[in-house]
Amino acid sequence: MDRIIKFGIAILVVIAAASVAFVVLSAPPANGTASLGANDSIVYYFYGQGCPHCAAIEPFMENMTKKYSDVDIRMLEVWYNQTNQQIDAQVNAAAGLSSPPGVPEVVIGKTVLVGQQDIPDKLEGYLQALEKKK
Repeated sequence: MDRIIKFGIAILVVIAAASVAFVVLSAPPANGTASLGANDSIVYYFYGQGCPHCAAIEPFMENMTKKYSDVDIRMLEVWYNQTNQQIDAQVNAAAGLSSPPGVPEVVIGKTVLVGQQDIPDKLEGYLQALEKKK
């Protein structure tokens, strides 16, 4: 039984490490500009009602939706809404992830930003690039 638990933990650690590596490798260039593909026109923001990390960046996200009103930013609660959970799984699969990494999360095409540090640090560069594409 201990072997099964240890194996399960090892698998979770590998998945978490792969998710972190993907997020780090998909970061925008250091100069603050972001490059986006042709299919990156929708910004998905996934959050959980009651999540303290989501609550911490809520003012930032509300500001971004006002500042970049021409960009299609979809704010979807995924802890209690099954339809949004399915959208979350589909969007992450299209981005190349086997499962959503957790909330708060932003997905733009194949770019995934996760957490209350990563999203405020990098999202605006992508929003600026989307706005320039229009």
